Amino acid sequence: MKSPALVGYLTMVRKELVRIFRIWSQTLLPPVVTMSLYFVIFGGFIGSQVARIEGFTYMQYIVPGLVMMSIITSSYTNTVSTFYFAKWQRTIDELLVSPMPSWTVIAGFVTGGVLRAFLTGALVVAVSLFFTHLTIVNIGILLAAAFLTSLIFSLAGVVNAVYAKGFDAISIVPNFVLTPLTYLGGVFYSIKLLPPVWAKVSLANPILYMVNAFRYGFLGVSDVRIWVSFAVMGALVLILLVWTLVLFKKGAGLKK
Repeated sequence: MKSPALVGYLTMVRKELVRIFRIWSQTLLPPVVTMSLYFVIFGGFIGSQVARIEGFTYMQYIVPGLVMMSIITSSYTNTVSTFYFAKWQRTIDELLVSPMPSWTVIAGFVTGGVLRAFLTGALVVAVSLFFTHLTIVNIGILLAAAFLTSLIFSLAGVVNAVYAKGFDAISIVPNFVLTPLTYLGGVFYSIKLLPPVWAKVSLANPILYMVNAFRYGFLGVSDVRIWVSFAVMGALVLILLVWTLVLFKKGAGLKK
């Protein structure tokens, strides 16, 4: 027999998957359209005027970064929206009073974000093949970087949703934190091309390490050491996981 916690977890995951596919025009299509525009504008028009980076065409170089951008956005958006709506509709109360432990509830929401991120990332990679040729140097590093990144931002989405007191609050972080950090995280350039001062400043951006680990999985090149990238991602997962568990234990933002 399956344990009640496992049954509850699988039920939440199934519900999330059904929701993602049911409203695919809102969950899967927009990132694909947006990234396609990036491929055309940055990779096609601008990229044709840019010299090769690390031996790769500009289009090949930015594809991993754009895929990672879609993973970050999708994982974060999925959990912050679904969790906040569950809190707003008070359906989260039913989960909190159920026999499921807090970690199972968190895992259910986070898994939904990870699955949506992987689905979106796979679609963006498929679309990118119409614009350039891609090779995979290390699929293990590629999948590990994608998983850890989607896990980080899924957990961050839950944290944001817990603290959010209105619909506007769930859009502040994506607009004023994630977007700037993503654009400055080496998606469109190598920090080796920056002046030394700005290259050092860029090292304070955690998204830089995620993008470079993912790019290494595709192209075998990175601006930072791979073990450092995974150390940063592992630390962020641990911090956000503990933060989320503490919030659930205290009931902060969850109980009236």
